[in-house]
Amino acid sequence: MSMLSTDLKIDHAADHIADRLAAHLRQGCAALAPVSSWEPFERRLHRHAGDLAEALSALYGDREDFMAVLERSVRTAWQGWQQRAPEWRRLDEQRDTEPTWFTDQRMVGAVCYADLWAGGLQGVRGRIPELKRLGVTYLHIMPPFRCPEGNSDGGYAVSSYRQTNPALGTIEDLRSLALELRRHDISLCLDFIFNHTSDEHEWAQQAAGGVAPFKDYYLIYPDRTVPDQVDCTVREIFPDQHPGAFTQLADGRWVWTTFNSFQWDLNYANPLVFDAMAGELLFIANLGTEILRMDAVAFVWKRIGTTCENLPQAHQLIRAYNALCRIAAPSLLFKSEAIVHPDEVMRYIDPKECQLSYNPLQMALLWNSLATREVNLLQLALAERHRLPQATTWVNYVRCHDDIGWTFADEDAARLGIQGYDHRQFLNRFYVNRFPGSFARGVPFQDNPATGDCRISGTCASLCGLEQGDHWAVDRILLLHGVALSSGGIPLIYLGDEVGMPNDYGYRHNPDKAGDSRWVHRPARDDALYAQVDTAGNVHHRIRTGLQRMIDVRRDTPALAGTELTIFYTHNPHVLGFLRGEGAQRVLVLANFAEHPQSVSAPTFSAGPARTSDLLSGQSISLNDGLELTPYALMWLRYPG
Repeated sequence: MSMLSTDLKIDHAADHIADRLAAHLRQGCAALAPVSSWEPFERRLHRHAGDLAEALSALYGDREDFMAVLERSVRTAWQGWQQRAPEWRRLDEQRDTEPTWFTDQRMVGAVCYADLWAGGLQGVRGRIPELKRLGVTYLHIMPPFRCPEGNSDGGYAVSSYRQTNPALGTIEDLRSLALELRRHDISLCLDFIFNHTSDEHEWAQQAAGGVAPFKDYYLIYPDRTVPDQVDCTVREIFPDQHPGAFTQLADGRWVWTTFNSFQWDLNYANPLVFDAMAGELLFIANLGTEILRMDAVAFVWKRIGTTCENLPQAHQLIRAYNALCRIAAPSLLFKSEAIVHPDEVMRYIDPKECQLSYNPLQMALLWNSLATREVNLLQLALAERHRLPQATTWVNYVRCHDDIGWTFADEDAARLGIQGYDHRQFLNRFYVNRFPGSFARGVPFQDNPATGDCRISGTCASLCGLEQGDHWAVDRILLLHGVALSSGGIPLIYLGDEVGMPNDYGYRHNPDKAGDSRWVHRPARDDALYAQVDTAGNVHHRIRTGLQRMIDVRRDTPALAGTELTIFYTHNPHVLGFLRGEGAQRVLVLANFAEHPQSVSAPTFSAGPARTSDLLSGQSISLNDGLELTPYALMWLRYPG
């Protein structure tokens, strides 16, 4: 491929840019494949070349070889498109006609480790009927890629993006699973772990040996001069096992490792890294991935003298990858994983950046409301921090594979007379059973006495009191999931929580896991426990049938689609209320976060109907005299406007 002239300026005339790029692509490739393959690629190139050029210009526009960078990225897109199987090209065309398909109320997500939940990739395939019965429409399989033996941060230290962990199966098993899931209308979600690779990755091995170009793929320094500067401004993510942000190599040099010593951060200031990772991204997409979890988005760009979190270039990097995928794998969606200040979380959510985002604020405040029995912080978040741009949505979760951190905004807490630091200390004590009367049985994660920071590990069941046999545990579990299912967005269920699996303390006896308390809430599937689900009356049956009822009702309730939400002020500090939908289809959600009955007075319902029905119980209800909610009650009321 010939080089574009470096004096061509990016003037945001997308058609002009696309014409030049397409012309050089035609000229440089000996065979462009059939016209049927070239035409859709060129059409999308014209549509998205301007966005790609703009994002890359923000990252690399001051380089003399910028146009070569841009041209190389388009060629990478073309190579990815050529390798895209017919099944996924057909899905690209289908999704082009229904671009907001993921905002439908029938969407329900699930997440699991393939080995722990099903014994491997083929085992997951065998359990597709179980997922269908639950109502799952997208499945996130935790990183299945090749990784170091022993501690690999739960698979997030990738040694090869093009090979699977042999214990799970082969790359062909993964391709086959993606196709089988699609046949059952289930979208596969995989991770794009693009902040770092494992130190066993071929690139890292070459970089350690000083081999070009790989020696510039990572951030390696000859002494402590730069690391000392950086450690003064960045926070420690895993202080227990990895203080600071650097790891010393055997030859005395220091490599940037934000998370763990075996996870080497990539150097995106080098455009060759952008292009190399673009190739890995498109390989993952072409496996049949429909949703890509963008791991650790806040950390991907580094600038000395800053916190190295949420920098403007991180957003431009994601936008560049997004534009590349709109050209080469257009049905792929990005899901942001940003566990940072709520304002920063929102900045990653955009059709041109990440169309989906985890909702860490809602997750944290669900657990906060359960501990305090008050809904003030959660209500404020739903009122002011829930609205999203068009063609985007939340992923609402009660918990995931990771820890629970208290990511509410201190300024929000202050408005309600709550001191953020002190309140986080209370929540930590409550959920690790250090507070009188706590029902929770959690485990501390990365308890840092220097900063007072701590996060919480534990399954939903154990944190809700099921482990200690608390009378209200099942109701708490269903309440949390019910709010996630009804508040707007895609609910995500960690598999095992749907039957109330408890903590697994066996991780403490495994030297590869003992230092990471998050393994307590990643238990292997207990088939004996799952068998109890079919026997009426036990707690696991109650959890499974209660959750199933909510999913079934949600599927048939269009008012619960999308993310639009209006707060319904109940004038009771323990009862959360919000309205979904509009007109005759409106639904009023009421949730009592206390273990005592709570009343909502008649005047509160004065603008609503005199009688209604609860979609979950099917009961007819009069609102003339107000409403009393039983402990931990959840109601989805028809409430026409």
